[in-house]
Amino acid sequence: MSRAVKRAFKYRFYPTDVQAAQLSRTFGCVRLVYNMALQARTEAWTQRQERIGYNATSALLTGWKKTDDLAFLNEVSCVPLQQALRHPQNAYTNFWTRRAKHPTFKSRKRSRRSAEYTTSAFRWRDGQLTLAKMTEPLDIVWSRPLPDGASPSTVTVSCDPAGRWFVSLLCDDIIEQTPATGAVGIDAGLDSLLTLSTGEKVTNPRHDRADRQRLTRAQRDLARKQKGSANRTKARVKVARIHARIADRRRDHLHKLTTRLVRETQTIVIEDLAVANMVKNHRLARAISDAAWRQLRTILEYKTAWHGRDLIVVDRWLPSTRLCSTCGSLAERMPLDVREWTCRCGAVHDRDVNAARNILAAGLAVTACGDGVRPQRESSRMGQSSVKQEDPRATKGIPVL
Repeated sequence: MSRAVKRAFKYRFYPTDVQAAQLSRTFGCVRLVYNMALQARTEAWTQRQERIGYNATSALLTGWKKTDDLAFLNEVSCVPLQQALRHPQNAYTNFWTRRAKHPTFKSRKRSRRSAEYTTSAFRWRDGQLTLAKMTEPLDIVWSRPLPDGASPSTVTVSCDPAGRWFVSLLCDDIIEQTPATGAVGIDAGLDSLLTLSTGEKVTNPRHDRADRQRLTRAQRDLARKQKGSANRTKARVKVARIHARIADRRRDHLHKLTTRLVRETQTIVIEDLAVANMVKNHRLARAISDAAWRQLRTILEYKTAWHGRDLIVVDRWLPSTRLCSTCGSLAERMPLDVREWTCRCGAVHDRDVNAARNILAAGLAVTACGDGVRPQRESSRMGQSSVKQEDPRATKGIPVL
């Protein structure tokens, strides 16, 4: 069985001086158009309570190009500018539906430098990519081949803070969905990055700790440089390269790990973690950020969809750590320094393995009968207990005490 999906293939490329200058100019124009469109939409709402869409901002862009102050917008391809108008449109759609916060302006120093080209703004011929307003194709390092007969529908060019240039090609791809069986519960942690309900523990590589000394020295050198100087720019790039090295190793490890899980298992159950709230603990913020739990979940979401697997996310309030996976009794307290504990039924539990088994049981309960996994607790407004949910161990034939 196979499935057709849209996949983005990212490659590194090395532009010539002329291409780098043209792309840098395009990045600046894209950022400017985005900010101006966002300002126009914000003023229309705050002053006149009017929602203007893409068509209105596109008409504004035509007028901006005819002014003397913004005539330089005609020097770059018009397609990335039109795509820059669609981005605030999507951002406002997410904002009005309460899926995201209000969009903010792009910064010249902190925002991602990128430009998006559609089929009318690039030429793809004989495996070579040439962008609009350019005469030479990009020197791309083909680290992996594109799918047979694939032709990109969208091309996104970007430059990261470390000065590396990337091109992302969005293509149609066919993914063969191989059959798989079984289910696994996953408990995320810090000592072990992942603990599976089978008892397997995946060691946390701690990529940030491996380069922490180099990063500290580079950041100290950056702080000593005078603002606006060429030496400060060099020091900033050095810091960015260390950060990129850490992020690349982390991303590579997560992709290998999630690919193995998706290929071997039909049903994967994970816990809904409030990472944004957890990093407010300043003692654990660095370790939690380095573990990249949210990135792990994002990768699992689209890979399970590609391969036809089931991904179940149980409620974050499920007391998976304090709940005995054998008898179902709930321990009163479970400090972080307690790694093993003994239940009153006599079962000895590893903290993380027990949590993974409870997460799996809760996920199977959802699959079997559509049961909720939020534990019973008092309502803060009504002073009454919420609706009692069926214990997840009931579906496994385990007696509940």
